[in-house]
Amino acid sequence: MSVALAPLSEIGLGARERLETLCDPGSLQIIRSAVRSPAMGAKARAGDGVLAGAGEVGGRPVFCYAQDPTYAGGSLGGQHAGSIVRVLELAERAGAPVVGFVSSGGARMQEGIEALGGYGRIFHRIVRLTQRVPQISIITGLSAGGGAYSPALTDWVIMTQSSSMFLTGPGIVREALGEDVSAEQLGGTRVHERNGVCHFVAPDDFAAADLARELLGYLPAQLGDRAPRAVPRSPQPGDPGDCVPDEHRRVYDVRSVIARLVDGGEMLEVSAGWARNLVCAFARIDGRSVGVIANQPRWLGGVLDAESSQKGARFVNQCDKFGIPLVVLVDTPGYMPGSRQESAGVIRFGATLVHAFAQATVPRVTVVLRKAFGGAYITMNSKDLGADYVFAWPQAEIGVMAAASAVGLIHRRELAAAPDPDQLRSHLQARYEEDHLQSETAARTGYVDELIAPAHTRERLAWALESLAGGR
Repeated sequence: MSVALAPLSEIGLGARERLETLCDPGSLQIIRSAVRSPAMGAKARAGDGVLAGAGEVGGRPVFCYAQDPTYAGGSLGGQHAGSIVRVLELAERAGAPVVGFVSSGGARMQEGIEALGGYGRIFHRIVRLTQRVPQISIITGLSAGGGAYSPALTDWVIMTQSSSMFLTGPGIVREALGEDVSAEQLGGTRVHERNGVCHFVAPDDFAAADLARELLGYLPAQLGDRAPRAVPRSPQPGDPGDCVPDEHRRVYDVRSVIARLVDGGEMLEVSAGWARNLVCAFARIDGRSVGVIANQPRWLGGVLDAESSQKGARFVNQCDKFGIPLVVLVDTPGYMPGSRQESAGVIRFGATLVHAFAQATVPRVTVVLRKAFGGAYITMNSKDLGADYVFAWPQAEIGVMAAASAVGLIHRRELAAAPDPDQLRSHLQARYEEDHLQSETAARTGYVDELIAPAHTRERLAWALESLAGGR
């Protein structure tokens, strides 16, 4: 017996609008539709509660899907999972990126193990696809259980301001732990933009789709391809050196330096709310996509710690996977000391950043802006860690530690016995800086390839990247 189906416009408009906003105008083609029977209890046709499609972004193919929370709360059943798996299969065959709009209450309880199996199939396909094409998840509403796990397996997670995601919802938390917490408090953007689960936050669905389009513009369609090259643009006007104070303890925003180095002064910052003492961003130099990693003196003086090491390692690995060259801007006093950091596993997480840089095969260029001390000097893509080029500004200092700390350790007995310890300390610090910290010393001994004027930094970066790319 045939069953009359509700028009797609009445049940899937929100999902379709999201896909149309993502794709180039007129390019969206629906693969499997979010259609259902009028009786809510009847089993939905293939694709129930999810709209799957293919289109283009910036003229390049993309596969996409959008869950429909108006149907069973966007919960995932067997057929629903089948539509998503189908999108992932086609993306793998075509070598095209995948963008999913996620809003799901998790596994559909009425389908039991079939729903759990559906998530298992999705997880398997996402992980398999990880080494093939970029995958972006956009969280547009409440996403629980598997609806939170599957985005976390993809390369990039974008959350809209009103969305939330968690493994167990407020009701279960209340029942199991007696903790009364809202969905926003449990897994809203204020939580996940600060813990690294979410890479980007957008005010609404349309801004999120635009952000996904911008992100795809920096990435290749599939691993092994080249990222699209844009028309070169001039950076923000001004000498980048003017942004950096001479005094080592004075703070500044390293993003002002980046703006004077990259095309149009524009960058797409990743995980901006997490580990703010390290800036990770996509940008372009002379039209070429680059990943920028920079210590941020505005937060914690630009020190490295457990969280910033995790953030940096993840970004380095992503750039290496997608063939995006790395530009590293260094201004750090070292690693954060103290029992709290040791308890947080700074040794383990610091090692992940070392490992990420050491194994990266993409072109890597480092510029020391003001200072680079201790283990952080090594970790931030030093020459001996495998950097292709290391440049330094003439006033930069490079060494084991700052002069004040070094003199206090090396000459503590002399200082304690001196009639005028302040005068002696000043003399010893000046001598230590001259003998051990000057960038000229590092250049003379080969640890720095070239001392460059701040005003020439963009020019030298563009040349270095071009020389390493073989004319790409």
